[in-house]
Amino acid sequence: MTNKKITIIDGQSNNETELPVLDSILGPNVVDIRALEKNLGYLSHDPGFMATSSCESKITFIDGNEGKLWYRGYPIEELAEKSNFIETAYLLLNDKLPNNKELDNFSNDISNNFNVDPSVKKIIEVFDKGSHPMAVMTACLSFLSAKYHDDINIQNKGYRYQSTVKLISSVPVMSAWILNFILGVKFQEPNKHLSIAENFINMAFPNINEEQKKLSSNAMDVIFLLHADHEQNASTSTVRLSGSSETSPYAAIAAGIQTLWGPTHGGANEAVINMLEEIKNSDKDVEHYINMAKDKENSFRLMGFGHRIYKNYDPRAKIIQKIAHEYLDKLDENNPNKPLFDIAMKLEKYALEDDYFVSRKLYPNVDFYSGIVLKAIGVPQSMYTVIFALARTVGWVAHWNEMIEDKNFRIGRPRQLYTGKDKTNYTELKDR
Repeated sequence: MTNKKITIIDGQSNNETELPVLDSILGPNVVDIRALEKNLGYLSHDPGFMATSSCESKITFIDGNEGKLWYRGYPIEELAEKSNFIETAYLLLNDKLPNNKELDNFSNDISNNFNVDPSVKKIIEVFDKGSHPMAVMTACLSFLSAKYHDDINIQNKGYRYQSTVKLISSVPVMSAWILNFILGVKFQEPNKHLSIAENFINMAFPNINEEQKKLSSNAMDVIFLLHADHEQNASTSTVRLSGSSETSPYAAIAAGIQTLWGPTHGGANEAVINMLEEIKNSDKDVEHYINMAKDKENSFRLMGFGHRIYKNYDPRAKIIQKIAHEYLDKLDENNPNKPLFDIAMKLEKYALEDDYFVSRKLYPNVDFYSGIVLKAIGVPQSMYTVIFALARTVGWVAHWNEMIEDKNFRIGRPRQLYTGKDKTNYTELKDR
């Protein structure tokens, strides 16, 4: 903690209090306002928590102005080029890259927990095939929270590690089973000798050739890595708030999944494909839609462009852009998805060259490209957010573990600005 302090003076009473300034390694320093109510009787007000530091974390750093995303200090570009999803998961959980033995042990712990209770299949089959997969995934996690309810002991490191490994292992297997169900394919069993990405592709698409499986697995591994964590977003904050009540970790992750389901959070890449389909089925060309997007009076918006946090290019987008182009280059000209991807590439060209988009820094973001790649792989649109949740489970459990080990760990309890009625006397029914 720095020696700097901020003095707050109450203009009505002339009372004052000093609030300490907490040092951040990177990014803005933070004013500790916990004494504000006690000393002056005031609360802070920050709708959406956009200017509030809700916790101390060492996991992920984002600089939206500079377009930086670092996991435990490692730039996402380096990890995407040199690492893989399993090693990155270890890094997020342990604050260091593993040596060979540590990575082998962790990988074995993951693969040894691929044996998800087969009763989960019955849970999946209860749903209609048209049910949204995120609702199905929530039900699967609720089942696991019931199955592992009796041994909850979040203060025990051994329990937390086992829960962490089970979650990282189970969600991909359950995701593949949900996709099997949607596609009408027999439930496939996991192979403990494969990575998480390889397992998912092998289980989800058992009938594609080996070359396609390899290409898809490599692309999926990068997608998982890029989505593994993203600081204190809505779903991660939900997992922390839910977990702060010392509930089951499976229940806390289920809460995060429900939050991620929202179209302004995890559903953005699905919206990209919907937009591309709309343009493809229209008698208007791409330039027409570009002009609509430029028109302030028009409600049409280009999905997958710009980002709430990144005021520069989303660093994940540059990485997955390469994956997308490599994948699209291998598509046969007769592929039914080819017209959709041609539209996407025209939109990309406008966004990268048109002054309207460049000056406003409305670059294609990670959702734009991930939607395209998932479509090319053959993943149904309704499953896109499940893929996101699969990857983000790693970040969620990393934050859950960090929160519990924090010396300031306590149940979350936000306050409010009350603007309702003052005390009101009850009126008897006959007198109303």
